[in-house]
Amino acid sequence: MAAMNKINIGSDWLREYGATPNLTSGAKAYQVTDQCWHLEIPSGPEGRYRLSQLDDYSRLSRIAFPWSPPVLISLRARASHENIPGTWGLGLWNDPFSLSLGFGGGTRRFPVLPNAAWFFFASEHNYLSLRDDIPATGNLAATFQSKPVFAPLLALGALGLPLIALSPFVRQLRHLGRHFLKQDAAKLAIEVTEWHHYEIEWNSERVIFRVDNQLVFQTATSPFGPLGMVIWIDNQYAALPPNRKLAYGTLANTEPTWIEIDHLTTTRELSK
Repeated sequence: MAAMNKINIGSDWLREYGATPNLTSGAKAYQVTDQCWHLEIPSGPEGRYRLSQLDDYSRLSRIAFPWSPPVLISLRARASHENIPGTWGLGLWNDPFSLSLGFGGGTRRFPVLPNAAWFFFASEHNYLSLRDDIPATGNLAATFQSKPVFAPLLALGALGLPLIALSPFVRQLRHLGRHFLKQDAAKLAIEVTEWHHYEIEWNSERVIFRVDNQLVFQTATSPFGPLGMVIWIDNQYAALPPNRKLAYGTLANTEPTWIEIDHLTTTRELSK
């Protein structure tokens, strides 16, 4: 039967799902009210990773991640700046790298290909698409869908990153990757410094995104579960653009940057 499972992110989500703050040095995650959290990273130079994150999967194996379709996630959010160096966002994913591209991370797991459905806000240094016909940076509603690949093979493939940094290999990787990884995305015309109501409706057949109760994107590229819920802000970037080399690293932010989220609720099919 379908049921509304309202989560108070100040207590219920943290307690029932084992959600925890994950912070680098100087980062903050604290309650403003019983239902509102403030996530902040300090100012600092490039070359040093800064993260403030709430998630419910860091201590779990991927097979034990808590979310499978159908599920509806709803919450409000706002950001301190229109363009935050790095990324921030909210939604569901399978934490495919676990090592945060070498700059941080929780439980160490073998890498896998990504599955995700999220609102993803990426500064101009990012380019997160193997396709040339969808947006890959800016304010996005986006999904990734990939079938399992033998994880140790991906780990061995990471040894080839120096080659991938060369433009000819990037072109081949992008072409090959489309056979294993499906993506879809839409750009959002919103002022992220203002409070907005975000919804992600994840079904096996499609994902629907709404902002302020208005449909902004829907796609049949639906991720495979189970997934974990994540809300984060960091100063990391990754780019795999056409006809250019792979780039990834961390960015300077001259002042503290933050996001706030509140009134998180979920709806999903609950077994009797």
